[in-house]
Amino acid sequence: MTYEDLLSAADSLGLITREKDLQAYDGRIKGRRVAIRRSIPTQKKKACVLAEELGHYFTSSGNILDLDDVTARKQERRARLWAFNVQIGLSGLIHASNAGCHNLYESAEYLDVTERFLADCLDCYREKYGPWIRHQGHIIRFDPFFEVLTEEEAMSRINDW
Repeated sequence: MTYEDLLSAADSLGLITREKDLQAYDGRIKGRRVAIRRSIPTQKKKACVLAEELGHYFTSSGNILDLDDVTARKQERRARLWAFNVQIGLSGLIHASNAGCHNLYESAEYLDVTERFLADCLDCYREKYGPWIRHQGHIIRFDPFFEVLTEEEAMSRINDW
């Protein structure tokens, strides 16, 4: 989703989203107020930040700023997973591959997210799903490297794994 799409979604939820001069974080949510760092240079990066803040709205409760706290880390992970699923998702990885994307840069451009956001997404999915997952007739492989194959391609290369 674009930054504008996410702003509209936040508005429809009754959230007040403003760009602010934040010092320590790219984004913050407190109650129904969302702040996005004004100095973030691109709409793409702002969209990634806002998606994560919306993830906190849907999945977190209380103050989770102390990441030394296990509960806070778990809530942070849930919010980021929510954002990854909204902005990318397993289907998005397949669409990027089908569109001819061959590396992180091309895939991030196609999916309209930052390379860092996509890399973090792949790490999160690797932790959640393990080395690979079957999805919509494809095998999405995360380990030892990322690739998307049709099930037929994967079966023909199974001995290489």
